[in-house]
Amino acid sequence: MTHTFELPASAPAVVAHGKDDLRIEDVALQQPAPGEAVVEIAYGGICGSDLHYWLHGAAGESLLLEPMVLGHEVVGVVARAADDGTGPAAGTPVAVHPATPGPGAARYPADRPNLSPGCTYLGSAARHPHTDGAFLRYANLPGRMLRTLPAQLSLRRAAIVEPASVAWHAVSRAGDVRGKRALVVGAGPIGTLAVAVLKRAGAAHITAVDMFDKPLEIAAAVGADAVLKGDDAAAIAAVEADVVIESSGNRFGLASAINGAVRGGRVVMVGLLPSGPQPVPVSLAITRELELVGSFRFNGEIDEVIAALADGSLYTDPVVTHEFPVSQALAAFAVARDAAVSGKVLLDFGA
Repeated sequence: MTHTFELPASAPAVVAHGKDDLRIEDVALQQPAPGEAVVEIAYGGICGSDLHYWLHGAAGESLLLEPMVLGHEVVGVVARAADDGTGPAAGTPVAVHPATPGPGAARYPADRPNLSPGCTYLGSAARHPHTDGAFLRYANLPGRMLRTLPAQLSLRRAAIVEPASVAWHAVSRAGDVRGKRALVVGAGPIGTLAVAVLKRAGAAHITAVDMFDKPLEIAAAVGADAVLKGDDAAAIAAVEADVVIESSGNRFGLASAINGAVRGGRVVMVGLLPSGPQPVPVSLAITRELELVGSFRFNGEIDEVIAALADGSLYTDPVVTHEFPVSQALAAFAVARDAAVSGKVLLDFGA
């Protein structure tokens, strides 16, 4: 098979070498395997896990043991289609589903591959050798990861697809939210995207909670009916939400989520707390008969998210607050770590 696109020898990438050691460097590019397409990355969103690898040399229990290309929230255009004929054709704009489910050694529901113990994820140090991410100009990605974007959905707007899918999955774990009171604790990118998804799903009233003004402004812009500061315990308890999305990822947020839920309500925990025991008011969850439900990544929801962004029923534009060329990735990460001033921060790989 002949190709009109010639892969360069190297390309700039964002690489975590260890704690406090983030570099923009040229990495050697490998020829794609038969089932892989070459995707010219247009935009990448900085995720909390990317920040953790930079700031702590670990994301949860995933320890960075060697340099790793970061990034799993990416969109781009197929520069070279897979040689085996699978996946989209060259020139196709695509979003990326960054998971590779694996069989693992334990049982899990077949319709929930996100729970497969052997699952790998782009830009993850959960396994060794690590799985490099796609914060680089040209990424070799299997065709099964690629989702064709509708013509009316720009790459810039589609850059939010991956985290929006995480939020969509979390809301789906809450069940039918139509006509219900909802509370979102933690108005970072996932939290504000959860507000947008709840709005689309027909929640009757949505309250967002955060410690900073900027995230609350974003939450209001995408559909929150009320906003509260995280230290206003009495006001949070008075919400009595049927459904709570906990996206702060800390024990104080989970305590607020439990306190803000109505008796018999459901709390969806999508914010990843640190490993180990966490002091939270479990007794209150027991006496109120609350349902505490975990939410981890996503599955096929990415296709619903793409469709909802394309038809305009899911409004997420205010969530993206900053955009930097990849050459300024270090500055972009510094802004992304400051929750008081930023929402989702994008890297532009074409700038």
